[in-house]
Amino acid sequence: MSQGRPIEFDLAVALQAAMEAFWRQGYEATSLQDLLGAMGISRSSFYQAFGSKHELFERCLALFRERQVQRMMSALGKAPSGREFLRTVLYSMVQEARKTQAPKGCLIMNTATEFSGRDAVISELVSDGIRQFSGVFRAAVVRAQEEGDISRSRSADVLANYMVTVVSGLKTMVKAGLGPAAIEEVVEVALDTLQ
Repeated sequence: MSQGRPIEFDLAVALQAAMEAFWRQGYEATSLQDLLGAMGISRSSFYQAFGSKHELFERCLALFRERQVQRMMSALGKAPSGREFLRTVLYSMVQEARKTQAPKGCLIMNTATEFSGRDAVISELVSDGIRQFSGVFRAAVVRAQEEGDISRSRSADVLANYMVTVVSGLKTMVKAGLGPAAIEEVVEVALDTLQ
């Protein structure tokens, strides 16, 4: 049986373009035609390289998670303190609210809302993403506790899940149009909790 023609496009570039399309529009609203246009490939190349829209989406979710976790871990490693890392993450929501382009939110959380657990494979990818994000926040909280900036009387696991909840909620509120001043007020409340 023939292997088909060799792939003649940059898979990484095509995957990035697909991820951006899904991130902007969501899974259901992104048609195959949208994907082909964004990726700059033919239908036959699409099926040869990615199999199906669903398989491509799975790869996009995994790519998004890997990049976000890498970026967060790198930022935590460079941060002067665990608490400062958490503060920077929260204040990045204020900066997001100030941007003029339409906010995209978080692909993992957008997907959690869109799919609502109705697809087992996607649900597992979303859960894994949330676990990994929480793991980074847990590392930051533990560091902040060791540095004396967050009380050890609070569970690092609970505070890590709190951070995931606050960040995802703030991203949703930014998408909904809540202004930077209101976002900043919520950020200050969140920082008061992280004592």
